[in-house]
Amino acid sequence: MLVKFLLPQKLRLAYSAFGFSVIIALGACSQKAVTTTTPAPPTTPDTAPASPKATYQVPVDYYTLDNGLKVVLSPDKTTPIVTVAAYYNIGFRNEPKDRTGFAHLFEHMMFQGSQNLGKMEFIQLIQRNGGVLNGSTRFDFTNYFEIVPANKLETILWAEADRMRGLNITQDNLKNQQEVVKNEVKVNVLNQPYGGFPWLDMPQYANKNWFNAHNFYGDLKDLDAANLDDVKNFFKTFYSPNNAALVVSGDFDPAQAKAWVKQYFDAIPAADLPPKVDLTEPRQEKEQRFAKDDKLATKPALAFAYHMPDRNTPEYYAMGLLDQILIQGNDSRLYQALVQERGYTGSVSGGINSGLGNMFNYNGPMLWDGNLIHDSSVTADSIMAVIDREIKKLETNGIDQALLDLAIVKMRSSFYDQISQTYGFGKADLLASFALFDNNPARINTLENEFRKVTPELMQKTLREYLRPTNRTILTINPLAKS
Repeated sequence: MLVKFLLPQKLRLAYSAFGFSVIIALGACSQKAVTTTTPAPPTTPDTAPASPKATYQVPVDYYTLDNGLKVVLSPDKTTPIVTVAAYYNIGFRNEPKDRTGFAHLFEHMMFQGSQNLGKMEFIQLIQRNGGVLNGSTRFDFTNYFEIVPANKLETILWAEADRMRGLNITQDNLKNQQEVVKNEVKVNVLNQPYGGFPWLDMPQYANKNWFNAHNFYGDLKDLDAANLDDVKNFFKTFYSPNNAALVVSGDFDPAQAKAWVKQYFDAIPAADLPPKVDLTEPRQEKEQRFAKDDKLATKPALAFAYHMPDRNTPEYYAMGLLDQILIQGNDSRLYQALVQERGYTGSVSGGINSGLGNMFNYNGPMLWDGNLIHDSSVTADSIMAVIDREIKKLETNGIDQALLDLAIVKMRSSFYDQISQTYGFGKADLLASFALFDNNPARINTLENEFRKVTPELMQKTLREYLRPTNRTILTINPLAKS
């Protein structure tokens, strides 16, 4: 079931594609390891000595239960609410090849009842306690979170553990959710102008590895083919504690929270996990161009995408700053050139992992992209010529320290905006992602310093390698509807 809900615009867009969503107005443990700091990487010729550490620090208490569940506690007494977030290391990319869309289908199944909560009772439990909840499927995880008054923390921990321990998996529930997801595909993609453009389309055109390039929403025939055994095996394998991270953030007593986590989660058995999927992409050596007819669109559209550097490399952080310079905000080079100076379009959107998250909450190959809807009098070639000129200006003129400093200010603002999003859910999202992917949620406190290490020389090196025309894919939309 997909319920329309109200969120700040930035988060609403991020959760509109794949997510079961509901919003209601807010009214001592077994440990294997503790990690609270990240050692600084060695200085290289392309990185400057580390700047003074950021003054703002997110509290991070990180440990692992005996069954493999990663737990992050982050106390914050600012407001009397708590966020509980359960993240499972299963997303679009590692779903079975003959079951496209299964990761998303299973997200819906998690609301169909568990051992002690009947169908939809999980949602009702949050509602009765004045809370907010949501679930979504992304490239590398499926997540569920609840935000409730602080005195209801134990209740929510019990409920999350109850559905991690076991779902009420029935043929009726499966059939019902198959139809819900199929209807979602029809409403959001098949019967929508620019449906799936570019967040669903571009990965399929730009990537070569099937795991990065298939239809994440799911082919209707694959959704129909899912059976009860598929669901049971999927749950038993991927929804196990040793494939998950649990975050508790907000106004709570850490000692009490640890006791509750142990009480409700410690006895859930671990599972035998399959080998990790190979997500590697070959180096792109030639520009790719594709066109897609859209019977419902009234204006042409264009999207471009460049393959990103590997996550957590110096070039990755440099690309984050190039993103700020080129496409983020009304002061960006592409907005100024395409909107303000030429009037080719009314807006330019995009970024790293755009449409499905941010540059931090993924764990594999990624695209930096941009997209726009434009008048039919403007050709795709003329738009790409402007984009090429703006990139070439940066390559020819260089990126001086003043421009780099401005990009860092914008990045810093965006990062702290992310942390504070939706009553603190943005912070829980980063903590869970860094626990799942890096085994170190305290990375949240070192990111600002990583960006400050980037030099103008590294920016130039990154621009030349990753923003070359041979590293990009261009997708255009041919409108077939009459305006």
